[in-house]
Amino acid sequence: MNTLANQPRKLRRTGAIVSGSFPLLDTGYHLTQPEFHRRYERMPEVKRAELIEGVVFLGSPLSNAHSNATALVSGWLFTYASETPGVWPGAKATVILDHDNEHQPDAHLLIAPDCGGQSNLSEGKYIKGPPELVVEVALSSLAHDLHEKLAVYRRNGVREYLVWSLPNSEFHWFNFESGESESLQPSRGGLLCSRFFPGLWLDRSAIAGGDLKKVAAAVRRGLASAEHTAFVKKLSAAR
Repeated sequence: MNTLANQPRKLRRTGAIVSGSFPLLDTGYHLTQPEFHRRYERMPEVKRAELIEGVVFLGSPLSNAHSNATALVSGWLFTYASETPGVWPGAKATVILDHDNEHQPDAHLLIAPDCGGQSNLSEGKYIKGPPELVVEVALSSLAHDLHEKLAVYRRNGVREYLVWSLPNSEFHWFNFESGESESLQPSRGGLLCSRFFPGLWLDRSAIAGGDLKKVAAAVRRGLASAEHTAFVKKLSAAR
């Protein structure tokens, strides 16, 4: 395990909390998840830090475009969860995945533990284990989101993974239920439709254009589907 004493001086960051001459966390540090988590909790002024395959990445300040897109995604997931008892939406939560990975996805959707979900709370406040759906809004992080993070989420049992690439308004939605990275293709009049969460439908052009009414309308159509009704019954029976 790395210690503060052996971190390279070139990784020093002005303004970071330090112990001796070195920051507790900085981009490029190699740490285990428990050590990363311990240091992160000692840096409350740092709002976004992730451990990806044992390497620390400190997030840059969020742009207005990223903030707006994340809010749209959160509203989309909230609309679905509001009519799907046993399904919880979330945003920017700490997710502990394995010994080398602690992420903060932009948004997620998970099934409650008492309904058969695969994640739970660690220390009463952090998500431990994979949410069923993870969403990343990618601006400067696209390379990580479509490579290292994709591999981590698939390996750890995330069922579906959506990456919204802001620079080109592309949506990459992966289903991992077969163990492979299968890309979901548009259906139902051009909508993207989750396989794991029946009725979770996404109007890509509407959300990319910030049209909240059309985004909500597509979700409501999904919520009215027979497959969503069957899914709600399945969740209720699992309690």
